[in-house]
Order: sequence, then structure tokens, then C-alpha cells
Amino acid sequence: MFSFFKSKKNTEEPKQPDSAEVAPVSESEPAAQPEESASFASRLKQGLARTRQNLGRQLSNLFGGGKIDEDLYEELETILLTSDVGVNATQQLLEDLRKQVKRDALTDSAQLKQALKEALVTMLEPLAQPLDTTVHKPFVIMIAGVNGVGKTTSIGKLAKYFQSQGQSVLLAAGDTFRAAAREQLLVWGERNNIAVIAPDADPEKKSDPAAVIFDAINSAKARGIDIVLADTAGRLTTQLHLMEEIKKVKRVIAKAIPDAPHEVLLVLDANTGQNAITQVKAFDEALNVTGLVLTKLDGTAKGGVVAAIAGQYPQDPPALRFIGVGEGLNDLRPFDAGEFVDAMFD
Repeated sequence: MFSFFKSKKNTEEPKQPDSAEVAPVSESEPAAQPEESASFASRLKQGLARTRQNLGRQLSNLFGGGKIDEDLYEELETILLTSDVGVNATQQLLEDLRKQVKRDALTDSAQLKQALKEALVTMLEPLAQPLDTTVHKPFVIMIAGVNGVGKTTSIGKLAKYFQSQGQSVLLAAGDTFRAAAREQLLVWGERNNIAVIAPDADPEKKSDPAAVIFDAINSAKARGIDIVLADTAGRLTTQLHLMEEIKKVKRVIAKAIPDAPHEVLLVLDANTGQNAITQVKAFDEALNVTGLVLTKLDGTAKGGVVAAIAGQYPQDPPALRFIGVGEGLNDLRPFDAGEFVDAMFD
């Protein structure tokens, strides 16, 4: 069960942070929103093309007309399970459909398509919880996830998104294990005119990730920055020593601001399908995850994993804050259940 917004008292003393350098990037007013050739809804439709081809077309064939019987329900169950909707969500959807068929006296399978869409929207709506970053200043967002899910890229896109909302942003390059992560954040910062607190470039000098982020938060406080995006190194959930290290990072953040981090975002790769559920459980146990970012939906047919997440937590679902449907700066946006379900169907 998700333990959202649960705080714990920290009893250990913070270690003196190592010095971190500030990227030579000046701060200015947020950049104006770029003109977009297409709405996000249309890009979402395009981004979910593979999911729609896998799930939507099978459903269109199934719901092409004919009687509603057990054979239809069994085939629908197979389609949902093979689309990574997950066992719990599939069972819930089938139960909801059976109830609606009985309540509305539905007799033709063509009527089930709209019924399924409505059931999916109802299931996914609890995930759509917008992130309010105005309740603290600076609002500290800690980013976590396994290797290769797109954490650093997501941070750049999130920074651009928050800038478009008129908020100032500072990036903390807390991934001190991967040299490219530091350079990538510096490029994001330079491109979008955002300050970056980064460890020393000298590979001989080992930087403490907690210290880098600690320095970044203090810098944000001094500069009056609205949002701090703190990158962390990717780690497998089975690497217990690294999971302990990320717990330490969170504790040290709380030494800079007692109630921080205000948001712990777990980045998930949609290509992992059902394995995303395992990652959510492991990181939530370690960090008390408060929100999710689901990336790379444009490169997979496993968009049904969103329903799997909802089905896994029917009483207390995680907040799916953002979804990514492309490589563009504006292709990471807040999750909207209705738009998402519409994009899944032909």
C-alpha cells in the first residue's frame, strides 16, 4: 500500500556536504512556451500507436457485433492480459462489464466497446492527481528509478514544463556514478537557461550525491528558486547497498529543509510492462514514493501497464503525475485518464 505524504523524523546528523560547482548558466525569466504543431492529445494518440494497434484493433474485431457470451468474455480476458493490463485490473474490468451488461440489458458486443472505455476511465481517473508545486518554496522533487528508464531526460523535460508554467527551476546533478548524467544535465541547463549544481568534473574526485543535492537546495533557497529537481543514480531494486544509499540521500535532503523532499517521483519505462509493478513496490518501500512518471509510451505496445498499476492499488493508487509519449521537450505532460483511454482505441 502506498504511504503517500508520510513523514518520518530524522535522527541522524547530516554530514558536511562536499563542495559542488554551479554550472555557468545564468538564470532569467522562464522561456515562453514554444508554438506546437499539434496538441498534446494528438501527440498522445500518435505516441500510443503501437498500444492501439495491439489492443485497440483486437478489441475492434472482438466488438464488431454479435452476442455477448462467455466465449466473448474469455477472449476479452486474453486480449487484456496480453496487453499488460494485469490480472487484477483485467478481473475488475470484466466484473464491471458484466454488471453493466446486466444493468443496461446489453445484448450486442458492439455496445461493449464504449462500456469498456468508460470502465477504463473510471479505473484510471484516481491516478490522475496533478502535482501542486506552489505549496513550498523551493519545492524539492527527488527523482529515482532503475538504470536506463530515462530519469535524466525526464528531468530536462520536467524543467521545461515547469518553466512554461512560469516557475524558476534549479537542477541538482545527484547522479555521481554516471559521468554522462552530469554532462547531460549541464546541456539541459544551458539549453533552457537553468542553473545546475553539479559535482566536480575531475573523475579522480569522488562526490557524495547527498552533498551535491544538499548544496543545490541551499543554493535554491538563497536564489529564491521555485523548484529543485534532484537527479539520483539509477539502481536495481536488488542492489541493497544502493537502495540504502538512496535512503541516505533522502535523509540528507530533509536536513536542508525539514519536510523535504516534497515529492519523490519514480520514473518507470513503459517497455518493462508488469515489471514496473515490482519497481513501484521496491522504491515505495525504500522512499515512500509520492508520484510516478511513465516514459517511452511511444516505443511500446504495453500501454496497458497504466491499468495494471491502477489495478494493483484499487484503494490507494499512486499518483501518475506525468507520461512521456515522445522525444520532444513537450512530450512529457500531466496524465489525463480520459485523453489516455481515447488514445488507446481506434
